[in-house]
Amino acid sequence: MSLWMILPVSLPVFTITGIWLVYAMALYNQHVCPVHNWLYNDSCEELLPLQRGPVLCCTLDNIPLISKCGTLPPESCFFSLICSTGSFMVMLIGLLRYAHVIEKHQNCVLNTAGLSTAWICAAGLIMVGNFQVDFAKVLHYVGAGVAFPSSMLFVCLQSALTYRLAKTQGEYRMGHLRVGMALLALIALVLSGVFFCQESFALQHASAIFEWIYCMLIMLFYGTFAFEFGGMSGDTLMVLSRGGGGGLEGGGGGGAQSFSTSENKTEVGGGVSNHHQPESLSML
Repeated sequence: MSLWMILPVSLPVFTITGIWLVYAMALYNQHVCPVHNWLYNDSCEELLPLQRGPVLCCTLDNIPLISKCGTLPPESCFFSLICSTGSFMVMLIGLLRYAHVIEKHQNCVLNTAGLSTAWICAAGLIMVGNFQVDFAKVLHYVGAGVAFPSSMLFVCLQSALTYRLAKTQGEYRMGHLRVGMALLALIALVLSGVFFCQESFALQHASAIFEWIYCMLIMLFYGTFAFEFGGMSGDTLMVLSRGGGGGLEGGGGGGAQSFSTSENKTEVGGGVSNHHQPESLSML
């Protein structure tokens, strides 16, 4: 059991709890309508934050998309903090997963592509969190356009990589779990994107729900890396310090060969000096 497994577990706990906290704050300040509300109007006499009473008049601007929940202060501050911290954790988990695969097996195209998509997703997530949709719509949508597809590609690559490296029954079961989560995430992402482009109020509300489902599935997928990180040690970081080239066996073999070569050179050098020593004595 390794302490490294705390990292992938903490990511879904931190992010899922954080975005639900942001939603609760936005709901309390009446910046969005509740998830259970399916009735929307073209316009309202008063803005949502100014309304009072059990029944609220909601428009499309009040749909509880994750980005909408984190648009206005004070929840926008927490939303930026969660996205920035989450992006750093995504980069770190992606890097450690990359090094762990090299340490236990060998590097491959799937592993390198997985690291690249994780870091691209992290860059998009930073843009989503720090450029609110109501104030920097273009940059926000660029970040979302980077984060959503790259995160989907990441889980697909990691699912394939899990099957490729699997040797035990437990590893194959983990592969089954990850493929199932990846399929559910793909369905949620496609439905969210399709419904988001529709004019129907109900479909756009459904788009928000599928967006929430997609994000939670992706975060839970990262949490499954605790299965591999439980056997991680400090040697994994040594793989990164060597530039990710080969496993421990390859590095150790190279060191032994270099050491033996230097020993041979020393012996040869010693032999040469001993050979010239009698000549020097005879000259004296």
